[in-house]
Parts: sequence; C-alpha cells; structure tokens
Amino acid sequence: MSRIRFYNTFSKQIETFEPIEPGKVKIYSCGPTVYSYPHIGNFRSFLMADLLKRFFEFKGYSVTHIMNITDVGHLLEDADEGADKLEEAARREKKDPLQIAQFYTDSFMAAAELLTMKPADNYPKATDHIDEMIAMVQVLIDNGHAYVVGRNVYYDVTTFTDYGKLSGNTLDDLNAGVRIEVNSEKKNPQDFALWKHDPKHLQQWDSPWGRGFPGWHIECSAMSVKYLGEQFDFHTGGEDNIFPHHECEIAQTEGATGKKWVNYWMHGRFLMFDGEKMSKSKGNLYTIQELIEKGFKKNAIRYALISSHYRQNYNFTFAGLKAAEQAIDKISQCVFTIKQKSKADSSETIRDEVTAFIDKGISGFDAALSDDLNISKALATVFELVKEANKLADITAAEATAIVAAIEKIDSVLGILEEADDSIPAEIADLAERRKQAKLAKDWAAADAIRDEIATKGFVLEDMPGHEYRIKKN
Repeated sequence: MSRIRFYNTFSKQIETFEPIEPGKVKIYSCGPTVYSYPHIGNFRSFLMADLLKRFFEFKGYSVTHIMNITDVGHLLEDADEGADKLEEAARREKKDPLQIAQFYTDSFMAAAELLTMKPADNYPKATDHIDEMIAMVQVLIDNGHAYVVGRNVYYDVTTFTDYGKLSGNTLDDLNAGVRIEVNSEKKNPQDFALWKHDPKHLQQWDSPWGRGFPGWHIECSAMSVKYLGEQFDFHTGGEDNIFPHHECEIAQTEGATGKKWVNYWMHGRFLMFDGEKMSKSKGNLYTIQELIEKGFKKNAIRYALISSHYRQNYNFTFAGLKAAEQAIDKISQCVFTIKQKSKADSSETIRDEVTAFIDKGISGFDAALSDDLNISKALATVFELVKEANKLADITAAEATAIVAAIEKIDSVLGILEEADDSIPAEIADLAERRKQAKLAKDWAAADAIRDEIATKGFVLEDMPGHEYRIKKN
C-alpha cells in the first residue's frame, strides 16, 4: 500500500496523510452558491473533491462527505458590503429568493449527476441552519472574538493570532492596502460580519441582535461542525475560496471551539478556456448542458476536467474534449474486446505475466494518486495496462475477468466508463454476429445490408479491432 501524501494549503508543503479516526475520512467541500447555472470552472473544484472521495474509497476508507448549498448571505464582492447574489438574481428574475435557490440547486444536482459525481452524504442549505449559526456567533461573542454594534455582529480579527496563515496574508499587509474606511462600525478594517442588519434584505430571521441575516463565512463553520464534528480531515474548494472565505472560516470555528479545526486544506486552481480567463463578458462560461448540446459526451467532459493536476491551471478546449473522447474509447474498446474474448474459453487459468501487468497497473495507479492526486501519472498507468491487455492474442475466461475487474476498479475512481448495456435484444445480437461472419467471408454487400438493418431497428454497430464490434442503442 502506497503512503498517501497531499499538499496542504495551510502548511504550504506536502504532508503524509494521517486520519483522525483510523479507517475513516471526513471531507467538507464548499459547494455552489445557487444563484445561477454552475459552469465548468465551478465543477473543476467539485470534481477534485469527488476524485479525492473516490480515491479514499478505492483505498478502503469509510468516507463521510458534506457539501453545502449557499442560499443566503454570499455578497457579490465576497465582502461585507454590496448586494446578496441570491437577492440580485431574485430581483432580476422577479422571483422569491427561495425559488431561485431551489431552481439552481436542482440545476447543480442534475449537472453533478451527468458528471457521475458521487452524491455527498448531506447537502446542508444555509437557510436551514440559521439557529446553528446564531449559536456559534453567540459563542464567539462570549469568547471575546466578536462584538456587537447596533444590530450587526463583527469578528475581531486581532483576537485570532493565526489569522492569515492559510492565505499568507498578514494584517499589516492587508491594512496597508486600505485607503478609505469603508465601515466605521468596525474596530479594524479587516473585521468581517457574522450577522448583518439590512431592512431591505429579502431574507430575514430573528436573532438576539435583531432581525437580520448571516454573513457568508459563518455558514460553513456552523454546518461543518454540525455534520462532521469540531475536527475533521479535509476541507476542499477552489483557490478563490482561500481568502477571505476559508481564512475567516478558520478564525470563526477555532475561535468558537478552541481546537484545530481541519487537518488538510486542498484547493483547485482556476480553469482557463482557450487560454483566456472565463467570464460572462467573454461568453466562455459554459455549463455542462451547453457542452452536451454541442455534441460532447458527458464522460468526456468529466475526463477533461479531472485529467490535469488540481494544483495547476488547466486550459479547457474543445480539442481537449475530443481528445478525452478518444482516450475513453481506447479504454472502452479494450474492455469490450476482452469481454468478447472471454466467451471463447471457459478456462480458469491465469498466466503469471497477465497477473503481473494487472498488479503493476493497479499498484501504479494507487501510487500515482497517493502522490498528491497525480492524475497524469495515474492515467499513464491505465493506458499501459490497456496496451498490455490489447497485446494478448489468446485469453482465458479467468484472465478476461481479472483484466476487466482491474479496469473497473480503476474506473471506480475515474468514473468515466459508461455502464455496459446488457439489454441488447437477441435478434440484434444475432444480426451482428451474422454481419461479422459476412465480413470474414468478404461479402461486403451482405455486411452493409445487415448493418443498415440493425440501424433501422434503433441500434448502432461500431466496428472494432480484430473483426470485433460493439452494439449501442441509437
């Protein structure tokens, strides 16, 4: 078993993973703010978390994964001033904020399913956890980390000595950049809101400090503690979450509990599109559904988004999507061919050389992902396994079963292979076999006629190497 190592954003170095509880892993992921359709840039960090979870399950760990849904409090500039993203969408679309939130939550879930993301154990909504947030804010006030001004509550960053450790910022550097006092209520320019009062805000709750709504940062602190406890293993998100969001989360949670909160922080880098930063103005904020409507396969989108190391900026292109489809086809064709060969022999013999390249493939894949999710190296081991499997001229049923099982075990992490369709009617299977025999006899006219007949019945027959074929529903 390979030693698992990850880069920890907090320590700025690679660390060996040690679970808090043996055999168990707890992961909290910053999920979507549900005010618009999620785009491919959002899904890069979501899929990083999915890959991490799948890898730990591959390693035999029991994983608990929580991903929040932000449906209140996330302001446009990620600060304490300005409009709430949900409220802006509600006014733009002339709907209630909760209607907006539910619509875009459903959109996120549908896209996540298309990308075969394994569901989190819970998707807590911020609006369902106001009581937990209020309770944590009160603890912070009692602990001397927060103060009340009128109906607003702020976190005093000078009371938390580790503030800035995650992002590398210091209060001196942050304050040096402040030229205008934005909010005279704050003791320090970098203090942030835990509870806000705004009579114009569409979503309001009663609190000890008057009616208002929570700050964005307090949401994740309260919900993660509720579902994962005061200490857990991983917190994931995009690099744009590092500051101020995750920095403030640490100050809040550790200020409330007095304990180290998260052991490992993982952040995915930005996604570029055709070498440019993604933005609405450039028209390159593609959603998953838009790419599918352009003719790209959902598993190719997933492959493209996970195929580059999470700590490197990734340039997403349409050409890259085509290459992803071709890469998946290589693996799929290997699985199909091996399954076909297994039908020809019922022997339970597995040669040593077959066992050797299977073991090498699995162990190489394991070792690569154990090295800070080195996905490029992991994929290289997959294609080496496929290459060795394709070299086999003769194969026993037991060997075929072992090879397919190895590839499927690897795919339990990658999540890119389509499920085999076992519902091909016997009539279609018989036609396909007759066409194969016609091709072997070089009766091309008969082979073409049979292929056309299969098409009229709603199926597609794809030729593969070695006179093999694959049948799919049209």
